[in-house]
Amino acid sequence: QVQLVESGGGLVQPGGSLRLSCAASGSMFSINAMGWYRQAPGNQRELVATISTGGSTKYADSVKGRFTISRDNAKNTVFLQMNSLKPEDTAVYFCYCNAVVRLPSGVFIRDYWGQGTQVILSS
Repeated sequence: QVQLVESGGGLVQPGGSLRLSCAASGSMFSINAMGWYRQAPGNQRELVATISTGGSTKYADSVKGRFTISRDNAKNTVFLQMNSLKPEDTAVYFCYCNAVVRLPSGVFIRDYWGQGTQVILSS
């Protein structure tokens, strides 16, 4: 199985920056897409950004131009650089990956999620 461990969340003032990191570990053959989702209180989980193995990226319209996703394939790590943060960016941010894993019953492609890291915007 695959474990995802996020870090880098915290309390920041509007206009500030944070950098989230997420490291994947476990018994996987390979990792396909990696990304970040977020969930604000009372809202559904929503896509923030994703990145393919080759570096192709996709962003939510609300974060385009402010957030940058990147990854280090050698370290199975994905990053989210968040600049010009706004109060509406307050949420729990979840790391995600799609990985090829060997289970007792065979080889599968599965989605995995981290536990989440809190980002709070407050002046």
